[in-house]
Amino acid sequence: MIATLVDVVSWALLLAGAGFCLVGGLGLMRLPDVYTRMHAAGITDTMGAGLIVLGLILQGGFTLVSVKLALIMLFIVFTSPTSTHALAQAALAGGLAPWRKAGGSPRSGEDAKSNN
Repeated sequence: MIATLVDVVSWALLLAGAGFCLVGGLGLMRLPDVYTRMHAAGITDTMGAGLIVLGLILQGGFTLVSVKLALIMLFIVFTSPTSTHALAQAALAGGLAPWRKAGGSPRSGEDAKSNN
């Protein structure tokens, strides 16, 4: 009974993680600029991979493999947002302006700082 429940929860986490990865991959192809694409990649890395690793931890049980998977998940949780932030800061410092709709007001660089 408990083994079946663990299997169901594990597969639900694996499928949810795969769904996040799929949506993130579509976002990488469909979104208009580097900043929104980085957001899609960050969701894929953090949520998609995190849910998949959690599902694998449940499948592995209380073993050394689960400890290693937990360390991998901890590494992903800390490095993915940090690297995405560093890439966004480098793109902004390099002069790459964020995408905006036609007729929208610019909200980057000095314009955003002067409006606050």
